[in-house]
Amino acid sequence: MNSPLSLTRTPGSGRPVVFLHGLASSGVQDWPDAEWATALDGRPRLVLDLPAHGDSPALGTAPTAAVLDALAATIGDEEVDLVGYSLGARLAWDLAQHRGVSVRRLVLGGLSAGEPFALVDLTAARAAVAGGPAPTDPLTGMIVQMAAMPGNRPVELLDLIEGLAAEPFAPEAGVPSQPVLLIGGADDAMAAGIDGLAALLPHARVHRVPGDHLAALHDPAFRTAARDFLAD
Repeated sequence: MNSPLSLTRTPGSGRPVVFLHGLASSGVQDWPDAEWATALDGRPRLVLDLPAHGDSPALGTAPTAAVLDALAATIGDEEVDLVGYSLGARLAWDLAQHRGVSVRRLVLGGLSAGEPFALVDLTAARAAVAGGPAPTDPLTGMIVQMAAMPGNRPVELLDLIEGLAAEPFAPEAGVPSQPVLLIGGADDAMAAGIDGLAALLPHARVHRVPGDHLAALHDPAFRTAARDFLAD
């Protein structure tokens, strides 16, 4: 069966590591070969593009459960380690509990403890990407700016946000049983709640690296922490 989402697999030996990127980005942007080719001691890397991102098709306003089904179908049933950042981390939290995948360990970076998408004014956002006035709400304005970056598909990204907001991230409703490493940038307000998330988990570590939400992912300390945790 063909994978429903775009996946690039880099050969290697050992258990594969699956990478899920953040909102309005892509696999190649968040997990570039220049940073990750030698970071995991030659293990296979499976880099996905989320729906409506990169080379993956859109799923319209599909709810979170349908997005997770598409991710699981793309990954398959081989045992993997899972690394996610921002939106990718939010999805990885739930994906680790999906019956269609087998996840050994998780590295979750830049994870927000709340659900920001439910606060987005989608009417104003859609008007803005259609050429209307900029939203007055700062969060909605930031989402529009991200969605409208060159190479993105803003209408499809807003549909994705609508679907995810229909089934908001509720970490306390179900927690991964696997060991989890939570990584947050020292200056990343979005990841300020990772200590609280760790308290929900039976097997969790918290590690902070230099940088804000954009810079932390690409700091060498992020890769070192991920490598050491996944090597255990």
